[in-house]
Amino acid sequence: MNKKLTLLIDLIKEELGLYVSISFGVFLFILFFQPFPIERFDFNNRLLFVAGFAAIVFLFMIVVRVAIPWLFREYELSTQESVIPSYLCGFLILALDSVAFPFYLYYVGWVSISFYIMLKVVIICLVPPVVLRVYDLVHELKRKNGLLIIEKKLIQKQIEQYKEDFLNKSIDFVSENSTEKLSFLIADVVLIKSADNYVEIVFREGNGFQKKLLRSPLKTIEQQVKPYSNFFRCHRICIVNMHYVEKLHRSYTNHWLTLKGFPEQIPVSRQYLLKLKEIL
Repeated sequence: MNKKLTLLIDLIKEELGLYVSISFGVFLFILFFQPFPIERFDFNNRLLFVAGFAAIVFLFMIVVRVAIPWLFREYELSTQESVIPSYLCGFLILALDSVAFPFYLYYVGWVSISFYIMLKVVIICLVPPVVLRVYDLVHELKRKNGLLIIEKKLIQKQIEQYKEDFLNKSIDFVSENSTEKLSFLIADVVLIKSADNYVEIVFREGNGFQKKLLRSPLKTIEQQVKPYSNFFRCHRICIVNMHYVEKLHRSYTNHWLTLKGFPEQIPVSRQYLLKLKEIL
């Protein structure tokens, strides 16, 4: 039984501030705008009488949104699903308030109940369900947003892990006549540049960069790196590893890339520019 009572206290604490705020708002509205004839009360009694409306609103919010779910829920707050749908809670609160207010007005305030009074009662009683519904929608959106943020972080982590695994794979460059082969880690290859009948492979070694020549046209090498998506041909004489691209620059009609730690500017042709911008 102690666990059951603890659960009730926890449920009340969850949204107590919200219920108090709504009830206080109803109190202030009725006190200052006086939608009901309460002139017969002196100031102190008027405060007590108006406080009764706030108490009714607070009581039924607690009953519908806390007490009823408490009776049907398990001993632990292990589920985010509500026992009663939000819109049904709002309807029950509206119905109970709309019945309680006229009785309170008639038997405590000695106010004659007319159609006009009932209309104002219903309008006032609509406020708590509407506020609660908006609160529930915002709360649900925040919860979903939190889940999406967590999911995004997990996906980003998976992508980073995939990139790390991918970059640590080896890639082989084979000469045109297949008599020579150079092997590098994908992460180490920075740039492949045409040099007449050869290609110049720029690769990272320690904290610096080294170059090796391989007898092969750039077009042949382009076919060899085609399965690896991070290699991009940006010019008729250059293929870059996008892992090293730092920034795309422009000067009038010329475009070039700067690579991380690499001192040379890498030219970019117009025919590759649009696709490069999409990748970046």
